[in-house]
Amino acid sequence: MKIGDIVSRISHNNDINFIILEIKDKVALLKGTDIRLYADADLEDLVLSDKVDDYRPTLDTEMLERDEYFYLPGKILHIDGDIDYLNKSLTFYKECDVLAIGKQVKESDMPNTILKLLNETRPDILVITGHDAYYDKNGDINNINNYKNSKYFRDTILKAREYEKSHEKLVIVAGACQSDYEDLIKSGANFASSPKRVNIHALDPAVIAVNVSLTKRDEMINIKELLSKTKYGKNGIGGILGNGMMYVGYPR
Repeated sequence: MKIGDIVSRISHNNDINFIILEIKDKVALLKGTDIRLYADADLEDLVLSDKVDDYRPTLDTEMLERDEYFYLPGKILHIDGDIDYLNKSLTFYKECDVLAIGKQVKESDMPNTILKLLNETRPDILVITGHDAYYDKNGDINNINNYKNSKYFRDTILKAREYEKSHEKLVIVAGACQSDYEDLIKSGANFASSPKRVNIHALDPAVIAVNVSLTKRDEMINIKELLSKTKYGKNGIGGILGNGMMYVGYPR
């Protein structure tokens, strides 16, 4: 095994692909190739993996009438603690023909930088994500201090709501693997992870953002269908009812 190898863990039934970031004292530091997750494992627990991620996000939008109308999808600001996952998301936005501005920001720095970024970009949709974890050994699932980065996501949401209080004018998608879902929603997020404290796919926040961006402003999003488009469905992400963020114009 060497740094850069794609591996999986025997003890976890080879369920997730990781890239080896570092090896020290026969222990490897791992990062999920497609799941927003850091882990470590003994080298003897790892095997090289050729498994390919077969998750392909789909959009939950109706066919657009291209002959007569023109469309202005909602603009996305995506801030991410991980550059690799940010780049995956930006590629996905581009494939969907949605305008998205991406910024890599360390989770602990997000609360102090969000107002500057919002004023610079004036988005319709804000994605706040990166890495997180619930430390179940600490006990209380309702204590946000028992999470790696949820408190930074919460504080970033609160700052963003100082910029725009209305959930209808700024849609916020927040959280990462195992995040404190209830606190993120209470703080002002429209959508958040993770209701069942599960890991989420790298693209799950982007899937939500794109569908909101490409749904008309006078059309309510079918939240059950939308969540079903993400990798882990309602276990991974939940949210509140609301409309899309796309303007429709005439004539084309």
